[in-house]
Amino acid sequence: MPDSPSFVDVLARVAEVEGWMTDDQARRLFDRCSRLGAGTTVVEIGSFHGRSMIVLASAAAEGVDLVAIDPHGGGDRGPQEITADQSRGDRDHVAFNTNLAEAEVADRVRHVRKMSGTALDDVDGEIDLLYVDGAHRFAPARADIVQWGARVSGGGTMLIHDSFSSIGVTLALLSTTFGSARWRYVGRSQSMAEFERVNLTSGQRGSNAIRQALQLPWFVRNVVIKVLLTVKLAPLTRLLGHKTDDWPY
Repeated sequence: MPDSPSFVDVLARVAEVEGWMTDDQARRLFDRCSRLGAGTTVVEIGSFHGRSMIVLASAAAEGVDLVAIDPHGGGDRGPQEITADQSRGDRDHVAFNTNLAEAEVADRVRHVRKMSGTALDDVDGEIDLLYVDGAHRFAPARADIVQWGARVSGGGTMLIHDSFSSIGVTLALLSTTFGSARWRYVGRSQSMAEFERVNLTSGQRGSNAIRQALQLPWFVRNVVIKVLLTVKLAPLTRLLGHKTDDWPY
């Protein structure tokens, strides 16, 4: 793999890799990972075909431990594909490995083919960068934030995809980060929200909750768009600034 590929080069690497990640979100992943040095750990929950992990692995310095956690069981691939389907999952697994190999980062990534809730013992020590894009239902999304978030080191970063877009993920945030004394909301790139592991005072907790609450109108807009797309009224989504027929992410 070439040393220090540019972000433009990385976007080209993932251009044909199936997944749900905008260029702005890829930029945030790339920038946060490129800050880390040897001996640090990056964990991704939910890898699908490898789009986001290719970005992370391309940005990571030598000596960064990169762990991709995904059972590739064929389920939780979207609202119409929640139930596990092993043959579909096996195809995802092949696509994941092929895409990482073609991007020349396969030898840098350790894949744990397990559900995130059973993979906690497969990662040692603290995590410096955690990217959560696993099951979007409330219970598993909340469990990922709580269980894996507890492993993030002080000053470390947690990125959560489909924040203020997916109902389950947003409810998980409401029950965890909104009132937390340990997670400072940094900002978002569309639905990818960034949090920093810190110790907040009571006053800071209040302002932190307000900053997250200000994202809720955007969440409502996204839910309305999804409803319109579901009932095949895509043209109406243009009135809300949605320019494609894909779900907002």
